[in-house]
Amino acid sequence: MRLVVFGLTVSSSWGNGHATLWRGLAAALARQGHRLAFFERDVPWYARSRDLVALPGGALHLYGRWEDVLPAARAELDRADAVLVTSYCPDGPAASELMLSSGAAVRAFYDMDTPVTLARARAGERVEYLPPEGLGGFDLVLSFTGGEALTQLETLLGARRAAPLYGSVDPAVHCPTAPRPEFRADLSYLGTYASNRQAALEALLLEPARRLPHRTFAIAGSQYPADFPWRENVLYLNHLPPEDHPAFYGSSPLTLNVTRAPMAALGWCPSGRLFEAAACGVAVLTDPWPGLGDFFEPGREILVARSPEEAVAAVERAHDELARIGRAARERCLAAHTADARARELVGLLERAGGERAA
Repeated sequence: MRLVVFGLTVSSSWGNGHATLWRGLAAALARQGHRLAFFERDVPWYARSRDLVALPGGALHLYGRWEDVLPAARAELDRADAVLVTSYCPDGPAASELMLSSGAAVRAFYDMDTPVTLARARAGERVEYLPPEGLGGFDLVLSFTGGEALTQLETLLGARRAAPLYGSVDPAVHCPTAPRPEFRADLSYLGTYASNRQAALEALLLEPARRLPHRTFAIAGSQYPADFPWRENVLYLNHLPPEDHPAFYGSSPLTLNVTRAPMAALGWCPSGRLFEAAACGVAVLTDPWPGLGDFFEPGREILVARSPEEAVAAVERAHDELARIGRAARERCLAAHTADARARELVGLLERAGGERAA
């Protein structure tokens, strides 16, 4: 199958969760005999932190202006079996219009930010990466978030068929790795700053850090504001490239997953970071959200904390107990949440949508 994607970025992992997911999917699709061509607008903030210049087994098209890339886009579409536009694609409406006028067997939209999309649609705001007429023109709408979000994509935005395509991890990149002294902590957190994650981060990491001054905590990620309430026992590392993620995870017995508030409210919203940490064999402590048990078994494969008290109790668990939970999470991840598994799901969904369109 030849796939074409118009997306946010695959070339830079700085400040976004799209790039690492597409890298894993592209590599998995190539291993399975498929080809992915990715179109990305070349913007300064990703160009400055670019950590991928070619897509293995596929093609990366960087462009400055939409008009300039149209010949290459039309050439790829002429040969494509399936085309996807993603959320936050800076040329989403134009790419959607081009795709919907093409002869591709399947025209799909992949919303990797469904709670944001739905919240803005409910508020009556324009969603700049969507076609003005909504999602009704696509044969298939894929969503990074499942559950009730799928129904709302249909009722609010007119999707004719919505299906989940959750995040995944490439275990060749994210795997158990020896700890590094500069990353050592009792509880770590890897994630870009987001105001709608701040309450959970304060409850499950910053407040435990205040209560456990003899312990060490670590946060890694970009875009933290100058007035962030750092503490002396909280280590801060700015943006870490993907190749450092396994060592960062492997340097703590426990790592934290916190969910954006709109995502937690909808549920069925596993982040890519959650799978990456689990694949590295580290025990994960997460905030609760509906559907969590569909991905990991609470208590055996993942720990859940609703309050600073429960987070403190998790940090104080014996290391051999946390290691056992980390091993169980990795086994579950390798069995169900790899990029290869998700690539097979993607191809299957696209093939079914193509069959329904042709019928």
